[in-house]
Amino acid sequence: MSNNNVYLKTARYGKDLVRLLRVYREGEVQRCTELTVRLLLEGDIETSYTKADNSVVVTTDTCKNTVNILAKRSQNVDNIEVFAQEITSHILNKYHWISSAHVDIIKHKWTRLNVQGKPHPHSFVRDGEDVSTTKVDHYRQGDKIHIKSGLAKLLVLKTTGSAFHGFHKDDFTILPEVWDRIFSTAVDCTWTFTSNSAAVLRNINYPAIHAGVREITTDTFATDDSASVQATMYLMQNRILERFPEIAEVYYALPNKHYVGMDFSKFTKLNIDNSGKNMDIYYPQPDPSGLITATASRKNLAKL
Repeated sequence: MSNNNVYLKTARYGKDLVRLLRVYREGEVQRCTELTVRLLLEGDIETSYTKADNSVVVTTDTCKNTVNILAKRSQNVDNIEVFAQEITSHILNKYHWISSAHVDIIKHKWTRLNVQGKPHPHSFVRDGEDVSTTKVDHYRQGDKIHIKSGLAKLLVLKTTGSAFHGFHKDDFTILPEVWDRIFSTAVDCTWTFTSNSAAVLRNINYPAIHAGVREITTDTFATDDSASVQATMYLMQNRILERFPEIAEVYYALPNKHYVGMDFSKFTKLNIDNSGKNMDIYYPQPDPSGLITATASRKNLAKL
């Protein structure tokens, strides 16, 4: 049944949540990389929706197999931006009716274990839930590629070196000003690359940029005498754009995870002071939380 007033505006399909672990066996020392991959296709596939014509469908099972086979053949699985480009290039080269391929990769964290003070050659630990991410959109027309990478779920906390005062107050405001407070957040940061040239984007040192963004984020968080989440965030963005000319813009979302001093005033007979400088017992408030976001961009974006 068709309706002349209805048309297919957009369509993508593929395979989501493709999980794989790639082991690099380099003599006695081994490395491993665990990924979750999404591959979506777009192109001349309309008739599969509108006319039940499956002849244009590259099956989602084929999409899954493509990711796994290319992971077997590639030496770049741990370099997720390059591996994603290998997948998209393969799709566009193999299927002429597909106009664009879209790959999202999450790289899960495995850190080498230390045993008796030395790095173990083949044992690892997940010492945090933070992940590295990338999103690669590859278009046949002009062989254009757009890459956005990221760092997510990085939970950080510092017990001093943060304040919040001088904010606007009105009849709805009851928040007290503080000159020293706990600052905690779960970092969600993404950065977009300036170039969209395949030739340029195949030769960027992505692991160094991932490591550098993480370092800038954590170092700035730790050392900045924070006047607000907003001010600390903007300082992070400036430092990233200063260090990495390959990056066009940086986005952060920083939820302000609140730790509230516990009130012991009702225990009158115990004479417990947990206020001001004597506050050292806090309640980790699960919600609500403040959410601070911003994107910082270069004023003049020159193509690299």
